[in-house]
Amino acid sequence: MAKQASAGPTVAWWVPLQKRWLLAILLMLSVSTVFAFFIRAAFYSCDRHFEVHRNVVATTGALPVESLPSPLGFMKSKLVLLVSHELSLTGGPLLLMELAFLLRSVGAEVYWVTVQKPAGTDEVIYNLEQKMLVHGVQVMYAKGKEAVGTALKADIVVLNTAVAGKWLDGVLKENIPHVLPKGLWWIHEMRGHYFKLDYVKHLPFVAGAMIDSHVTAEYWKNRTQERLRIKMPETYVVHLGNSKELMEVAEDGVAKRVLREHIRQSLGVRDEDILFAVINSVSRGKGQHLFLRAFYESLQLIQAKKVQVPLMHAVIVGSDMAAQTKFETELRNYVIQKRIQDRVHFVNKTLTVAPYLAAIDVLVQNSQARGECFGRITIEAMAFQLPVLGTVAGGTTEIVVNGTTGLLHTVGKEGVTPLAKNIVKLATHVERRLTMGKKGYERVKQMFLEHHMAHRIAAVLKDVLRKSRRHPHTS
Repeated sequence: MAKQASAGPTVAWWVPLQKRWLLAILLMLSVSTVFAFFIRAAFYSCDRHFEVHRNVVATTGALPVESLPSPLGFMKSKLVLLVSHELSLTGGPLLLMELAFLLRSVGAEVYWVTVQKPAGTDEVIYNLEQKMLVHGVQVMYAKGKEAVGTALKADIVVLNTAVAGKWLDGVLKENIPHVLPKGLWWIHEMRGHYFKLDYVKHLPFVAGAMIDSHVTAEYWKNRTQERLRIKMPETYVVHLGNSKELMEVAEDGVAKRVLREHIRQSLGVRDEDILFAVINSVSRGKGQHLFLRAFYESLQLIQAKKVQVPLMHAVIVGSDMAAQTKFETELRNYVIQKRIQDRVHFVNKTLTVAPYLAAIDVLVQNSQARGECFGRITIEAMAFQLPVLGTVAGGTTEIVVNGTTGLLHTVGKEGVTPLAKNIVKLATHVERRLTMGKKGYERVKQMFLEHHMAHRIAAVLKDVLRKSRRHPHTS
């Protein structure tokens, strides 16, 4: 049952204050892979914001990071064409939109085309395009003459994800050789079905490839050589960073406390209960089925050892209640079979993951096979001072320091028992859990902020511009 709010004289003033905090926080939440701009679009008419006051100049004499010149300042007046394979609330398109807004903030001229769009009206696409237009990003039809002309005039053309490569043959055709020398291919994929020559046959001839982790970059290098017999261009690894909005929420104690109480009440769990959560789209590749097996096994271990711990809960954020997929049905049937319905909570896919980061105690990043290309939810959780239990795969190994900011386990069925044991470790050692969370936050502050990412991208764009000057642009 949900914890009952205590009665008393404080309720009268706290309830309206709590509502004001929740409304203000939800207006500016930054969510996994940068959903904040979409949320703001939905609530734009309210136009209410809360501020985190920081007297940085007064206390340190230094300008805050937000006041420093942008490392992307050299892109002022440059023309950039961004080509996205789709426009959706997923990592790749949202990251490209974030880059679009960063470039617009320094005065770059930014154009956007979406390769694959549904025939009818799509509310998500409409809202995202409107948000881009508000920011001054010019949205064009992907297959028109205007797109070709813009590609020829552009200083840089960014192709987002491997699938966007089909746009080259389908639209640019005989103009491809004029565009490739100023092309930057931003790759986020780890799955094998993207390694098709139809998608990436032009990859060796662009100015460079930008990939989110060293593990993924090495995988692409080896796979393209072995399977496709082509060479990667110069490859730049660019780790992602948390937005300023998310960091403001993560660093505001009152905001986190209000969100924690609100979400825990909605789940029907107490403040002292321990919540382990997977926050990802529900699919076999994200490993929710193995997480539930490990969670059940951890309950058995605690019972066998007769360890006294608060009630433990598993939270799966990212379900699709409407779809009723076979995999999701399998997850729910397992919960019923093991009679742990009171310990497992399914949350429908949501635009706002920050409230859940405030409410849980441990993030489980259980992506399988080759893991995540990067896994932005991991650095978002670390910003909220959460330890991470992750698989030894993909970008997670470059984010989580095993034994310091979290604990890693193997992928597949072999990883179920190690994950179960790690769940028990963090459930039974509060200080270890809190220390790991603090270390994770410190790592984020050192490496995974928006300005870190902006500096890394700036270095790449400078190099691409330098290379493109060797080839005269054809208009």
